Order: sequence, then C-alpha cells, then structure tokens
Amino acid sequence: MSLMKNVWVFSDKQDILAEICAGAHQLGERVTALLIGNQSTADEVIKAGADHVYLMGELDGSRMVEDFLPTIEKLVEDHKPELIIFGNTKRGKLMAGRLAAKRGTSVLADVIEFAEDGTCKRRVYGGAAISTIKSNAEVAIATVGSGVFGPQSLDESRQGTTEKVEFIPADSKIKCLERRAKGSVTVNLTAAKRVVAVGRGFAEKEDLKMAEELAELIGAEIACTRPIAEGLDWLPRERYVGVSGVMFKPDLYIALGISGQIQHMVGCNQSKTIIAINKDKAAPIFKQVDYGIVGDLYKVLPTLIEKLKAGK
Repeated sequence: MSLMKNVWVFSDKQDILAEICAGAHQLGERVTALLIGNQSTADEVIKAGADHVYLMGELDGSRMVEDFLPTIEKLVEDHKPELIIFGNTKRGKLMAGRLAAKRGTSVLADVIEFAEDGTCKRRVYGGAAISTIKSNAEVAIATVGSGVFGPQSLDESRQGTTEKVEFIPADSKIKCLERRAKGSVTVNLTAAKRVVAVGRGFAEKEDLKMAEELAELIGAEIACTRPIAEGLDWLPRERYVGVSGVMFKPDLYIALGISGQIQHMVGCNQSKTIIAINKDKAAPIFKQVDYGIVGDLYKVLPTLIEKLKAGK
C-alpha cells in the first residue's frame, strides 16, 4: 500500500487519539495529532505514534470541544493534509461533519478498513453488508471507531515535535456553564485478550456474578450486548459490544445468553475463538462460533466454573 504523505488525527478522548495515532502509521508517512491538552499529553501522543503535535489549547473556562473547530479549520486550510481521521466519539463525529460541511465535502463515516487503492470500507444496514466508498476531496475526512486498528502500545523511545498554535475563538451561542467529572471507566475492551460477554439470557442483574466469576478465573474482561447496557443499565455503556459500541479482536470471546444478532456480532466476529452458551439451539450465534453449547446457562455456567476451580 502506497503511503500518504500526511495523515492527521483528532479525538477528544486521549486513549482513542493514541490508538488512532498508532494505526495512522499504516496509512501515512507522517502522522500529525490535533491535540486539546498540554505538553504532558502531547508527549504521550508522540509515544503512541504522532510525529508532530499541534497544541491547540486546553478545555478551560467555558470552552467546549466544538470551540476548537475554527482552529482546526485554519490549520487544515493552511496545510491541506491528505486525510484527517476523527475518533468516532459523539463530539468526534460532530467535528468531522462540521469540518466537512465547511469544506463542501462529506465524511467517510465509520470506516473499518482503508484499502490499497484509496477506498474505504464501512458497514451498512446494521452490519449486514459492507459498503466501499472513496473521497474525491482535496482533504479526505473520515471517522474511525475504537478497535479498528487493533490494540497499540507506547514506544517510550519515540521522538516527535510539538507546536503551539493560536486558539481561534468560535462564534457560538452555546457556552459551557459547568463541568462535572464522570465516574472513572477502568475498562479497555480493545486491549483485552479474553472476554466474557453477557446477554439477555440472564434474568436478573445479580446473576451476572456468575459471569464475573468465570471472567476472574480465566483472566477476562466483562462485556455485554446493547440491551444490557442501554436498556437495562446493568453494565456501563463502555462494555457494550456491537455496531455502535466496541469493536475488537480478542483471542477468546465467550458469549453467555447472547442470541447472536448481526448488530452485536459485527463487534466481535474477528475474535480468534468464539464460544457460545445458549439454550436455544436455533440461535443465530451458533452459525458464527467455533464451539457452541446448547444448554441453560444457569446449569452450564456453575458446572463450568466448578470444573475450572478444580483444575487450578
């Protein structure tokens, strides 16, 4: 694949920015990060893969992420990178769309693969099909979700440059009046080697303790389907796997009480090994797994846990 000369990256989430920085080196000879943060943050982004960092300022006072758009617009107009990749967060998608509108182009949204001929692939129809798209714009703008480039590691020896740029105030009628710290999220599913995922096969929230015990025994992270996170609110959204959630490639994925709807499976179908436990032998998930157990998880799971404990 012939590399582009300049690829820029932006995300309002530092962990996603670091991941995209590392992955962007598969596409460009020089990776530049647009950073909302300070020098310490810039150093971490360089270790992740950035060759150059534009320090645009920090989120202080009444500033919001969107207020940095005029600064980004000026940088893009002055330097015209071949591609800008935005992290697929709520604000990342907003920024990408507004920048594209300003430049009279469109966004390559939810890209899952960048091909050698300059085209991109994205899932459509809830993950049931793959669409191939290409930008003819002078500056291509894309959004990429977490996990597309796979887990990345920091290179403590990497060297890069930083450059402070003037913040251009946004002409916005919306101001930030207050900031409240969100509860800390300690999970990073994209880096997990083993994952135990739970679905609606669990009748009560308290029953998830069985899945948590299994995960602890095998050194796995807990994940879930969308109804568990957004419908029942049993687990935080950061643990939701699917087309609009986390997409990753763990070595082992154990699905407990998950039917296997396409919207969920697109997030985990690249796993090296998939094991499913479901009492419905006609569940779609059994067509996509390496090993399947047809049985009531309330009977199978305690037995499995007991056997694992006995084997330790």
